[in-house]
Amino acid sequence: MITGRGSAVDLASGKRGAFYNTLEEFHKYWERIDIIAPKVKKPIFNIFGNVFIHSSPWPLFLHPIFFIRKALEVYKKQKFDLITVHEFPPFYNGIAARLIWNKIKVPYVLEIFHIPGYPKAANLKERIYRGLFYLFISYDCREAKAVRVMNNQVVEKLTDLRIPQSKINLIPAIYFDLDIFKPMNLEKKYDFIFVGRLVKNKGLNLLLEAAKLLRFKFQVSGFKMLIVGDGSERKNLELRITNYGLKDNVILYGWVKDSQEVAQLLNQSKILILPSYNEGGPRVLLEAMACGVPVITTRVGIAEDLIKDGENGFFTDWSGESISEKASKLLENTELQRNFASSGLEIAKRFEKRAAIKNYAEKLQRLI
Repeated sequence: MITGRGSAVDLASGKRGAFYNTLEEFHKYWERIDIIAPKVKKPIFNIFGNVFIHSSPWPLFLHPIFFIRKALEVYKKQKFDLITVHEFPPFYNGIAARLIWNKIKVPYVLEIFHIPGYPKAANLKERIYRGLFYLFISYDCREAKAVRVMNNQVVEKLTDLRIPQSKINLIPAIYFDLDIFKPMNLEKKYDFIFVGRLVKNKGLNLLLEAAKLLRFKFQVSGFKMLIVGDGSERKNLELRITNYGLKDNVILYGWVKDSQEVAQLLNQSKILILPSYNEGGPRVLLEAMACGVPVITTRVGIAEDLIKDGENGFFTDWSGESISEKASKLLENTELQRNFASSGLEIAKRFEKRAAIKNYAEKLQRLI
């Protein structure tokens, strides 16, 4: 497996995040898994007995060289049968995989979880990456055995960009333990919850605009909004919360220690709001559904595959006005909350961890 820095940080952090939880089940289907990853502080080297992590000691611009050298070194010793490649701009993973394939002809699968800046870019960097993706993706996919995607939004875009449909495999990378993510009958302490990294593409500026409108336009003065996560936007959020007069309404919770804590906080909340500009998943959308929490989301990632507006959730535009209108409407209508929650529980069952990872592993094995 060739992966990105986020997955490597997940493993090294000890927090048992999404990638760790995937490997916890995925490793059972293979004799050995070698993961080649970018440089991180305090890397780990082995988990579950048969998963070996090779973290680069070099800076980012030298990663393709490390990936190629390490892959050839591992192949010489282990003769692996397949390479999976988490691909994203600036495409160094895909370039490395293609060069490795040129040398040893082991098939590789590109995993494209989302397109940066699509359907909407959060900043100039995402607009540039989106343009580069459109220019490069045909070359990137040419020698790949298959291309794994997470949602129909990406399927449609890759088809538009003339990637052969025979190569495209829709296998969502979202799965969770329904013994953890489930209704818990806890007291609802928070009216709204957001869960995710505090970065620009998550639309947190829109979330706080919506909170301001809820407070001062819709006169919902006593609401509580919990923001769970951390990241580069935290200081900016703290400043906006103060400037908007929302210190009594918006709570920055920080990181959670594990999935159990996420599930508990979701269960203590009435409504999940996801204002992202672009996503592959998001995973928390389904985690909330599994906990019986109704959702309000922008039209990103897998959301369009699951949500029917007004039937099992609300779609919102990328504006504080739209988010606040939907939030106010749903908060006031407890019957609608119950209907959305009931529908969400049925959808979430399709993403049970063990069955979904088994399906993924078996589809990869058929490519060998």
